Amino acid sequence: MDTESFLAVAGDLLSVTSTADRPGELHRALDVVLGVIGPGVTIERFESRGKPSALIYPGTGRPRFRVMLNAHLDVVPGEAHQFRPRREGTRLYARGAQDMKVSALVAAQVFAELAAGLPYPLGLQLVTDEEVGGRDGTRHQLEQGVSADFVVIGEQSGLRIVTDSKGMVTVNLRATGRSAHAAYPWLGDNALLKLQRSLANLLARYPVATEEAWRTTVNLARIETPNRARNRIPDQAEAWLDIRFPPEDSDLNGKSPEDVAAYLAAFCEPGVRPDVDHADPPHHADRDRPEVRLLQKAARDQGYSGDFQRKHGAADGRYYYQRGVDAVIFGIGGDGQHGPDEYADIATIAPYRRALAAFLRAL
Repeated sequence: MDTESFLAVAGDLLSVTSTADRPGELHRALDVVLGVIGPGVTIERFESRGKPSALIYPGTGRPRFRVMLNAHLDVVPGEAHQFRPRREGTRLYARGAQDMKVSALVAAQVFAELAAGLPYPLGLQLVTDEEVGGRDGTRHQLEQGVSADFVVIGEQSGLRIVTDSKGMVTVNLRATGRSAHAAYPWLGDNALLKLQRSLANLLARYPVATEEAWRTTVNLARIETPNRARNRIPDQAEAWLDIRFPPEDSDLNGKSPEDVAAYLAAFCEPGVRPDVDHADPPHHADRDRPEVRLLQKAARDQGYSGDFQRKHGAADGRYYYQRGVDAVIFGIGGDGQHGPDEYADIATIAPYRRALAAFLRAL
């Protein structure tokens, strides 16, 4: 590949502030990537709740795809300077460089090069809402009948193969008490204290991890109360929780939001109610299926281990997993995703492209 030409286009894409609150920039990022694919393909455009996405394939009739390449073009917010890409040695610094605009661009170029000549249907799925849950991109397309046998998601992996990622529950604990003057606590019922004790019960079951562990974790993201007087007992309080769980957690995996709420209610004191916003499943792919082994060989042929990996974060692969479709994460290297020093490892881009193309040809 012509690395300099590729990085020039990547710089254009990385300069787009494609965050969830900028719908025009989401469209712009999508158009940048579609621009590298060229003519002779079908582009189906989708939109759900203001989030655009696209499905690209050769020919005119949408098939069930043998392989789907999936990529997201949205990013989390960053400082203004992070949308001015810069190179330092083999590092390309920018918001979205590692997560995952560079891998998305590689996938688009490989698709453009190979899709028409492969003996099976290859699709390219571009979405713009993964960072805010993926419900209006990947999930929306699947609800519209898009289907595949195997999916490669270009999230960062350093050419390792991610076959497992955690599920996610977002929940608010809402406490109701009784207000009174702070000097007479026996006349009131402190909602904050009830909330605090409920959180303690939950965190006793799921202690805060101090080192990497493949188990369920609970993040307490926020505690708030509408009370604004120091000498008043608060009668309302709320906590925001982000729960991540592996497939092995039978208390959460496969459960509906109502089931999860009932389970969490057992940790709560009277007057504290769990309201589950989303209960998304984990993701798992069979490590022994032929596509996974071929992808592993392709990575190893480029000098990388191709080792299997598990990720603690959620990814759009969970929507395929719900439908019985195996999806893996396979992407470039880098570090610092969502942080102030996010970068892509330029040295991994060409090997990643060669490995992805070799895998597709070997099927």
